[in-house]
Amino acid sequence: SSGINAEYGGNSANLGIICRDKSLYNALDARLTSAAVKEYLTFLGEDLVVTKYNLPGIGAFNFNLDNALGGGGVASLKTDPQGKAIGQIFSDFVIEGLKEKSCYLS
Repeated sequence: SSGINAEYGGNSANLGIICRDKSLYNALDARLTSAAVKEYLTFLGEDLVVTKYNLPGIGAFNFNLDNALGGGGVASLKTDPQGKAIGQIFSDFVIEGLKEKSCYLS
């Protein structure tokens, strides 16, 4: 299982994922690619740019989501202009090929 958090700044959001079972870190690393995250979050717009940062010392991943918020804050017409729901939405991301209890990032 993983812990998920999302934050924002301007037009970018930050998605942090912590792997609580360190034995699954490499498997998650292989499956949680920038392309996979971008594909899952396509509703954020076609100009979304996803950059992945590995934090193996703490068993975590950080994804910077540029152009995710339609301008962010008061400049955005999106329902979630600060990206508060991104972490919750991403918790339904299915990881194929892992133990059943670890298939969802929640």
